[in-house]
Amino acid sequence: MRCPFCRRDNDRVIDSRASQDGAAIRRRRECLGCGRRYTTYERPEEATIKVVKRDGSRAPFEREKIQRGLERACWKRSISTRQIEATVTAIENDVFQSFETEITSAELGKLVLEHLRELDQVAFVRFASVYRKFNDARDFFEELRPMLENHPRKAPR
Repeated sequence: MRCPFCRRDNDRVIDSRASQDGAAIRRRRECLGCGRRYTTYERPEEATIKVVKRDGSRAPFEREKIQRGLERACWKRSISTRQIEATVTAIENDVFQSFETEITSAELGKLVLEHLRELDQVAFVRFASVYRKFNDARDFFEELRPMLENHPRKAPR
């Protein structure tokens, strides 16, 4: 570490302690050249995951884009902001646990659909219609068929 005062690369660490709720380490250093003291912070490097789009271009993974997509899919549904936020966090955690550097937009879309299926079936179909580029009612029906077969409607009383 170079001294910010004399620019020499010769120092010693006087004190180290956790900082920012354990997200960083604060180090108090003393330059062995000029004798002045200064503070440095050590943080883990943020993992950057790129989303590989259909056209082959790459863009950084953005939590906000996932959240906006879920909010559109859940528009006028009885789903709270807290539920959407929890779903976005779960998707983000899955991405960072399962992928190191890149994820395709197709894989990301499937992940979002898995979480939306558990959250709300109507929101799931809305998102799927955009993600899978439905062209007509038959596409909707084909997407709904597995859900309808697994969850038959209860007979009215």
